[in-house]
Amino acid sequence: MGALFINRELKEEIIRQSHYFSVITITGPRQSGKTTLCKQMFPDYHYVNLEDIAKTEIIKQNPKEFLQNHSQGLIVDEAQQYPDLFSYIQVVVDENPNAHIILTGSSNFTLMQQVTQSLAGRTAILTLLPLSLSELGKERLTVSTDTIMLNGGYPSVWAKNIPAQTVSNNYYNTYIERDLRKLINIKDLSKYQIFIRLCAGRIGTEFNASVLSNEVGVSVPTIHEWLSTLEASYIVFRLPPFFRNVGKRLIKTPKIYFYDTGLLCFLLGIENANHLQTHPLRGAIFENMVVLEFLKNRFNAGKLSNLYFYRDKSQREIDIVQEFADTFKAYEIKSASGFHSDFMNNLNYLKNILDEKLTSTQVIYDGDMELNSSKNGVVNFRNISF
Repeated sequence: MGALFINRELKEEIIRQSHYFSVITITGPRQSGKTTLCKQMFPDYHYVNLEDIAKTEIIKQNPKEFLQNHSQGLIVDEAQQYPDLFSYIQVVVDENPNAHIILTGSSNFTLMQQVTQSLAGRTAILTLLPLSLSELGKERLTVSTDTIMLNGGYPSVWAKNIPAQTVSNNYYNTYIERDLRKLINIKDLSKYQIFIRLCAGRIGTEFNASVLSNEVGVSVPTIHEWLSTLEASYIVFRLPPFFRNVGKRLIKTPKIYFYDTGLLCFLLGIENANHLQTHPLRGAIFENMVVLEFLKNRFNAGKLSNLYFYRDKSQREIDIVQEFADTFKAYEIKSASGFHSDFMNNLNYLKNILDEKLTSTQVIYDGDMELNSSKNGVVNFRNISF
């Protein structure tokens, strides 16, 4: 199968924000499709990748002149590689009201540091994650659930038919060798590699730095620093706990999830769909996939995350609580293909606490039976509506 075009939902938000901002900053994981999307949307714009050292050196000779020559249509890939460029961009867009510059970057920490210093109020900031289920479309989702989880969302897997294990292996090695070393000084790379794999084994659980510190053999502050690098490089994200004044003792430690289930499966040593089908973490991987869909939906609409999980000291847990001003929606995620009424138990419990502020409850699972109702709805994960 040759390369296929996959329409990206963030496209509409880029168009909308371009009416208001001279600069559009698109961040997200490496290989999530940022460059492809920008080139498809703006084929006539001048393109430069700042990881090309030779071209970057030429730009450095007179950065303002370069920007002025291309200010009405410029794509700057991996913009964080030349931090001084941001102050020049500020000057050029202030001088030219018709300027339109697209910046992309895969290191959230480095890129955002420069954006907040030089381009505050001048740029829209958007995030492009790997492909969502809705972007993949119904036709591609006819494959098995295990194949969907194993493939993850990197466009090269679906559009170019490159095996997920090959993509994840290359991604992991590139990340370790290139991005990681630029963020922090790792004295013992093998310990960091152990740390990443231990994080993979703890998806959907509360992040306990002390336990990881003992298992890896580094200090607790080092564990926190390493987790921050995984977040900054779009490898993992934290799902914060929901805690409001509801009269209950609630857990206040975040969970961790991965931005791509294909990479997650690779780190867990899962090599094919048959391995995944019987893997003890299959349910957690399914949960990761669904939580990630909600996050992608928010980011593709140019919105921040409004996602939490609920767990109290009695171990009652709800996988997703979504906040909208003063109302909430709650979702229970089950990897089972058969529905059981007790899937609703914790949702009903939360209803009693939040009362009319909880406007929707749904079970998201892997079965065929669906019930289209905002109250105690049941939906297959392929058919999630937001």
